[in-house]
Amino acid sequence: MSEEAVKVTKLAKKYLTKKRKGLLKSEKLVVEALRGVSFTVNYGEVVGLLGPNGAGKTTTIKILSTLLLPDSGEARVGGFDVVKEASKVRKLIGVMLSVEKGFYGKLTGRENLIYFGSLYGLSGADLRKRVDEVMELVGLSELEAEDKLYEEYSTGMKARLSLARALLKNPPILLLDEPTLGLDPMSARKVRDLVKSLALREGKAVIYTTHNMFEAELVCDRILLIDKGSIVASGTPEELKNKISDIKTVILQVRRGSGNLNAFLSKLAEVAVGGVAMEELGVDYLEIKFNVRSVEESLNKVMRLLTEGGLTTNSFKVVEPTLEDVFIYFTGGKA
Repeated sequence: MSEEAVKVTKLAKKYLTKKRKGLLKSEKLVVEALRGVSFTVNYGEVVGLLGPNGAGKTTTIKILSTLLLPDSGEARVGGFDVVKEASKVRKLIGVMLSVEKGFYGKLTGRENLIYFGSLYGLSGADLRKRVDEVMELVGLSELEAEDKLYEEYSTGMKARLSLARALLKNPPILLLDEPTLGLDPMSARKVRDLVKSLALREGKAVIYTTHNMFEAELVCDRILLIDKGSIVASGTPEELKNKISDIKTVILQVRRGSGNLNAFLSKLAEVAVGGVAMEELGVDYLEIKFNVRSVEESLNKVMRLLTEGGLTTNSFKVVEPTLEDVFIYFTGGKA
């Protein structure tokens, strides 16, 4: 087996959709989901695919899992072409596209896995043994959830069962699309630890999409940042942070309703390098996060803008950039 598990070369994909113009009219709209994407993934590593909504992450996963045809370019999984040799590719991959799709509510977790295992060509004692193994592996056995109806499962249990299904064939290559989405912290940690172990101890190649920067830094050996269908940056988490080593991150806590926030944000965008991120801190404060290069000069401008906008700050600090700051820098702050 070669070291290279996945090789993607100049992959492109367009969608034809409609844009509504009034109540009864619409116009056709071409969306470029992928624009010449190229990358490789080796056995024994977890590669994160990070980007804003609509950046092309799920489209990439669907092409690699043979669920979607590319318009141009080439993708090889386990050495096989995803278009010309799709059946061979399917034997090598385990896919997790959603924590809830495709299961049967009136069947137990065990019965669901037995059903899917039979579709994968497993049978008899081997099938029952493998079902027991994967349920143990993902932690469903310790929750005593093997023989519960699927419709009674919590979201965390559903995520674990979805991962168990992806592992049924013991595939060398895993394609996991946001596997911890909506999970509680303990369930998310269980999934992360398992994925890392599968790569490190069993040599599996894993492509892992997520919006969670903290999670990406914990799980991924390398990260590909994708935006508007193109890879805009790649490297280990440390390498990506070093790409903006001359940049510092400013974090402001601003009292809600204390001034003209919209005017402040509009002018702040001229000072910030990359995008400006904002989130709520309870009912009273907003946290505003952005990057700057010339710290002293930029902070003087920011303080002036705060005064002009009549905004009250609760906290003002400058820190070294994180992986989230890299994401904001390269994608313009889009979620």
